[in-house]
Amino acid sequence: MAVTLKSRQQIKRLRDAGLLVADTFAMLREHVRPGITTAELDAIAEEYIRSRGGEPVYKGYGGIPATRKQPGRKPFPATICASVNDVICHGIPSRKERLREGDIISVDIGALYNGWVGDSCVTYPVGEIDEKTRRLLEVTERCLLLGIGQAKVGNRLGDIGAAIQRYAESQGFSVVREYTGHGVGRKLHEEPTVLHYGEPHTGQKLLAGMVFTIEPMVNLGGPETQLERDGWTVRTADGALSAQFEHAIAITDDGPLVLTLGDRVHSVAEMSQ
Repeated sequence: MAVTLKSRQQIKRLRDAGLLVADTFAMLREHVRPGITTAELDAIAEEYIRSRGGEPVYKGYGGIPATRKQPGRKPFPATICASVNDVICHGIPSRKERLREGDIISVDIGALYNGWVGDSCVTYPVGEIDEKTRRLLEVTERCLLLGIGQAKVGNRLGDIGAAIQRYAESQGFSVVREYTGHGVGRKLHEEPTVLHYGEPHTGQKLLAGMVFTIEPMVNLGGPETQLERDGWTVRTADGALSAQFEHAIAITDDGPLVLTLGDRVHSVAEMSQ
């Protein structure tokens, strides 16, 4: 399937959806504390998104019918993905999962607003975290910003993945291979696929009007993953911690435009320093 380039007006609509997601994260931050359940965080996020005229885009997404070779998978049941500690991505919120001091939680939020999708992820510390965990979060966010810095007209997708991989591994961490960034527009998942590893100057050339997510998942241990029986929850195979940060960005002639950043004003150069 070919990449669909977005017009300036369509990018503006995507920015509106991205701002709703950014505002949801800003609101949710004060609720991420020891003692709250991941189901409570999910309910808070859903109520806020709907109060702003949006719809959760993950809820009901991605069911797979069973076959002889594959057990199938129920549609995703929640508004947010809530991935705690060694869960890399797609964690299902639960009334039984209560956050504890020293945990980390990657919250992935997708919202449909006026027919366009915003998609982003933040890893929050829960209370005080140790130095090793704090460093994991810092490196993962830095990987995202370095990837965004490569998202320029004339570069290639491989330049994004290479920048992320090079920095993560130079800091003693590993990058998850199986789960990727993706195009975004009227649908949650469009072309292109955005790897978070690779070789510079390889892959599809970046053109003005492309819109996609960059969402590195970085592990404290090895890069191997394990899919749980629910068909959604992905953990590190070695039980080590994992963090994720994600933004949706648009490629423009003036450089990358971060669609899911809040009202704080940053240039990409500032973000990447």
